[in-house]
Amino acid sequence: MNFIQGWYVVYTKSRYEKKIAQNLTEQNFKVYLPLRTTMSQWSDRKKKVEKPLFSSYVFVYLETPKDYLKALTIEGVVLFIKFGGRLVRVLDEEINRIKIFLNQFSEVELKNSLDLQVGEKKKISSGPFENYECEIVKIDNKRKICVRIDSLQQSLLAEIHSYHLI
Repeated sequence: MNFIQGWYVVYTKSRYEKKIAQNLTEQNFKVYLPLRTTMSQWSDRKKKVEKPLFSSYVFVYLETPKDYLKALTIEGVVLFIKFGGRLVRVLDEEINRIKIFLNQFSEVELKNSLDLQVGEKKKISSGPFENYECEIVKIDNKRKICVRIDSLQQSLLAEIHSYHLI
């Protein structure tokens, strides 16, 4: 494993986010669990509650590969998020942006950025077609997208993973 120190994303059992954040903190990990305040309603009352911004995700700062293995032993931790077989490392700037955003806005709604639409124009972020503009032609599922890449006044159709689109 080619390890780089930084923020990584732990995927948790459903509704275990706060408990895992607490357990990781007790094990001397640097942890960030972004929370949003929402109004929950029961039959007899309404109450403001703090819920994780990202369901089943907890950000954890790993300093060594041993930290990776140690974090996996925490009860409720399912796995570390990977895209394309590689661990997802979140930049410090992205963590800071989330913190600033949550400080600025009291009501936050999360929208999946992979809500792609046929006909939408995107740019390919990696691979042999890196930086090429493309058009989404067909969406098989959230992971594989059929795109049209116009070059030489011809269209190339390619099936690529959605995480390669920006």
